Amino acid sequence: MNQSHSPENVLLREDKDGAVFLTLNRPDKFNTLSEAMLTALQQELEAIAADPAVRCVVIGGNGRGFCAGHDLKEMRANPDHAYYQTLFRRCSKVMQSVVSLPVPVIAKVHGMATAAGCQLVASCDLAIAAQSASFAVSGINVGLFCSTPAVALSRNISSKRAFDMLVSGEFIDADTALEWGLLSGVTADSDLDAAVADKVKQILSKSPAAVRVGKSMFQPQRQMALADAYDFAGNVMAENMMSPDASEGIDAFLAKRKPVWEQPGR
Repeated sequence: MNQSHSPENVLLREDKDGAVFLTLNRPDKFNTLSEAMLTALQQELEAIAADPAVRCVVIGGNGRGFCAGHDLKEMRANPDHAYYQTLFRRCSKVMQSVVSLPVPVIAKVHGMATAAGCQLVASCDLAIAAQSASFAVSGINVGLFCSTPAVALSRNISSKRAFDMLVSGEFIDADTALEWGLLSGVTADSDLDAAVADKVKQILSKSPAAVRVGKSMFQPQRQMALADAYDFAGNVMAENMMSPDASEGIDAFLAKRKPVWEQPGR
């Protein structure tokens, strides 16, 4: 198990058995996405993307909540149009880096996830939340429509539900977020760590190569026309069938034994 800290300790990293655990670490600020936090996240995501030994990523937060979005105090201290454009581009790049990461990313959510914090949850491949967690894109309450969070949110839940959240600023609870598609799982608060650990263990038990193939295929095909998506997926699946892990997995299934997967980066 390896641990590392970003500059200013705004982001903590722990490596364990092929899984990387990133923890937003501004607990006194509800883990808001300051410039330092965005820089640290981008650096870690780029490092993870280049590491073939990483097989899964978990993003969580310290303190009372997951993430309250952008640092409004920092934003108001820089009342400049070019500054805001750059800030939102940087945040959007972080979110797209999560989506394009070659391995699954799990959001581990407790407390509240608001505005860009809710955007981060929506950007992850999977999201498991504590029962008491709550979600909102509440910028509208301070005169700011959550335009960039809307991009990720509207790709998780229906258009009308997304717009309702965006224009009302109202919170939804974890059960509602699960029903609407923002979450992949909800668990008792006391079981959150165990539920995330179980999901990580499940992913790590699969072929590393196949999981990476799945991540690289799943997101792009969602943006394609139906016929193009099937053509793309068929080509990916044919290549996957030629991999050593596919041969091993099928042979193991037929022989009724446990497969032995190739371990990348070792």
